[in-house]
This record gives sequence, structure tokens and C-alpha cells, in this order.
Amino acid sequence: MPDEIVPELEPEPSAAGVLFGDRLELARQYTADLARHGEELGLIGPLEIPRLWSRHVINCALMAPLLRPGRVGDVGSGAGLPGLVLAIARPDVRMILIEPMERRVDWLLRETAELGLDNVEVVRARAEEVKLSPWLDQVTARAVSALSKLIPLTVPLVRSGGELLFLKGAAVLAELESAAKVIRRARLTDVEILTLGEGLVPEITRVFRATVD
Repeated sequence: MPDEIVPELEPEPSAAGVLFGDRLELARQYTADLARHGEELGLIGPLEIPRLWSRHVINCALMAPLLRPGRVGDVGSGAGLPGLVLAIARPDVRMILIEPMERRVDWLLRETAELGLDNVEVVRARAEEVKLSPWLDQVTARAVSALSKLIPLTVPLVRSGGELLFLKGAAVLAELESAAKVIRRARLTDVEILTLGEGLVPEITRVFRATVD
């Protein structure tokens, strides 16, 4: 049998230095760890390794300036995208990584320790079951579900005046339209779609942002 071909991690993009600053070495270590173990642990597919920086790590890091100092939850944290990336980029923010699957929780705990991140807490639970005290100031999610399902799952976790920040793909406007009734029922305000990364990266990042009443 021929030797298995291991996909190669893409070169580090110049945007990484801009987004992570003096935390860049931690971002490099996390990205290398995910490239090394992500497929075997079922965190990412093999096709993602050659675009791990640009499609995933940078995509998440672009959202870091939107975070407020306080408690930010990441629902369905999985590989740590965006939770661990945001914890690296924003050491002033307390990240609560919420993930129900045991092997993913094990990865999050191990990687948090390996990186020496003291602003991360990992909670094994489904979003609809988790009990948090105090409530979150903001909540994030990436590639979890459509807005119509994600909003009812996350609003109960956030304090009044807090924010929802969801990384979304190109179909976000269609999702927004489909979720119109859910948004009204949840009494969300200041609903908007942000476009991040223009002029910095080839592939922009889209974020759904809304305030919880």
C-alpha cells in the first residue's frame, strides 16, 4: 500500500499577525495542534487542513474586536472555533465553551491546558440544558444551526442588554428572512449583519449581531 498522503497546513497568512498581535505564537500552536489531531478526533475533515488558517482560524479571529470584556459563551464549541481562537485573541474576555460531546470536551480541556489559557471554562452540556450563573454578556456560535433554531437556544443564556454574535455563511440573508418571526418573538433589537475582513483577507466573514431585550 502506498504511504498515506497527509494534507499540508497552508502558510500562515499575513493577517494572522494583525489579528493576534503578541498572542500570535499561541495562535500558531493552536492551529498546528488542530492540523495534527483534528481529523483523527473528528473535529475537522481532511480537506480543511490546507485551508485551516484562512477558512477557520482567521475567519473566527476577525470577530474578536466585537467582544466586550466580560463572560462570553461559545455554543457548540467543537474544535474551539471560535471559542479557543477568541480566547487567544482576547485574554481580557472570559470564554465559556459549551459542548455536549465527550471527545470534543476532552480536546477543549487538553488544548486549554496546553496553551496555558486561564480565561477559558469548558462546560459539557447541550445549550438547552446548561445552567449558567451569572448569565452571559454575549454568546457566539459557528456552524451550529440556522438562525431560526439557534436564536431560541441561546437567548435564555444571555442577560438583558447582552448580545448574540453568530458567524454565518453567504446564505445569512436568507436565514435572516426565515427567522423573522423567531426574532420578533425573542424581542431582539439592533439586528444587523456585519461584514468583516474586507481589505485584509480574501474571504470576508459575516456575523449576525443582535441585542437581547
